[in-house]
Amino acid sequence: MEKLTKSCSTIAALTLLLNGYAAAGVPHSGRHLTPTECHDLAATKSNAPRTRSQQRSELSALSKAGYNPSPWRDDPNYPADLHAAQRRVDHWFETECKQSPPK
Repeated sequence: MEKLTKSCSTIAALTLLLNGYAAAGVPHSGRHLTPTECHDLAATKSNAPRTRSQQRSELSALSKAGYNPSPWRDDPNYPADLHAAQRRVDHWFETECKQSPPK
């Protein structure tokens, strides 16, 4: 049992460390959103029922914007970090995606 606890602690520490390196890495140049994410986000804004693929695209975009849902569900910064990521994704959507109706 002690070994399992130590392994879980080590994995959690490594995950946090790697996330920190990824977040502090080289500034992103170019597009933040893929064409599929742009299409799915446009469809999401139409208030139509969301498909599983659209939900995955939205979560992927939020993840790129820095939102990481806590696997332990005790995030002290929720919902502020989610709102900040959503504003970032909205900005990317406005600047990077064509404003055409979804197909």
